[in-house]
Amino acid sequence: MTKPVIGVLGASGAVGRAAVRELRTLGHTGLRLGGRTASALCAVAEEGPAGHDETVWADATAPDGLRPFTEGCDIVLNCVGPTYRLRATVASAALAAGAHCVDVAGDDPAAEDLLKGGDPARDGRTVVLSAGALPGLSSLLPRWLAGHGPDGATALTAYCGGLETCSPTVAHDLMLSLTSGGADGAAYGEALAAVRGGRRVPRVLRTAEDTEHEAFPGRVAVQPYLSGESERLATVLGLDRLDWYTVHPGPAVRALLTLLPGRLAAGDDPDRLAERLILAADLDLAGRKPYYVMDFALAGTASGRPAAAGLTLRAASSYRLTAAVGALAVDAVLRGGIPAGVHFACDVLDPDTVVRHLRSHGAADLRLTGAAAGADQLEEGVL
Repeated sequence: MTKPVIGVLGASGAVGRAAVRELRTLGHTGLRLGGRTASALCAVAEEGPAGHDETVWADATAPDGLRPFTEGCDIVLNCVGPTYRLRATVASAALAAGAHCVDVAGDDPAAEDLLKGGDPARDGRTVVLSAGALPGLSSLLPRWLAGHGPDGATALTAYCGGLETCSPTVAHDLMLSLTSGGADGAAYGEALAAVRGGRRVPRVLRTAEDTEHEAFPGRVAVQPYLSGESERLATVLGLDRLDWYTVHPGPAVRALLTLLPGRLAAGDDPDRLAERLILAADLDLAGRKPYYVMDFALAGTASGRPAAAGLTLRAASSYRLTAAVGALAVDAVLRGGIPAGVHFACDVLDPDTVVRHLRSHGAADLRLTGAAAGADQLEEGVL
């Protein structure tokens, strides 16, 4: 039986390189590695124990720059950006070549573009968007927690952030998210907003510039931020309340992020601002060990009484977390576990499978508390 051809676009980048390793771990070999720099792609290919990966030039920003890469692929894993500038460019190219597509980002703008062009389900093709750490894992983990915690969940509080390098793609997407990234042309999310009574309410929460949180070392800044993914999560879980905080452990990055809306409005060059953001992340990281944390506290009832459950994920890199979710989505599509059509990863990936993979392959440390603590013993028994 012929092996499916898996194309990894951006294979030499921070996420792409990690995704290639994750796919190999899942047993997928003979990958097609796409990108703009031949030497970097060859270096990734040489890491493969079998030596059967091929490298193909590809550029998502060039006219017809994806055709040589997508032709002959059965599925494409997109690890390039900026997400909110490319939107559905890569997914559309994959579909035109008769391939499925998994995008580690994508979000609402890509979904809207794809559905305007006709549902891929008509051709039996599958597109999985937001198959990364955030968005993606940020909704999968609370769903997993809800399945192992209180019988009835009513409230969720989340803190997500870390201290790590900032890739050019992340830097540009951070700026683009201020004015795009959400549904119907809106911004990716709304600062200070939260869910109350099952709906978004503006300016409910406040930013804390200098505080502590037990899941994060040292002093941090926390900013309430409600995204479309978080709102959908509240609806799926039937939550009355949801508070979501982005955590900024580094003062240089936080200070620059505060200035970004004004600098962009004043006409500053986005490329220069992206360079400053990358430098700020390096300054914050100097002499410190990189880390990424997702902390969730779920409240509800169990047997008619108040109950709570908590989950804290700690990882060395959010880029590896994104790579793991993207690779798992590719694997699920190839195994026929995801139906044709356009989906968000959190709606179609099995949370149990994701958690087991993260634990068994050392991608993250997950600690459970409260009503979910018993699931640790269950998982250890499975492993």
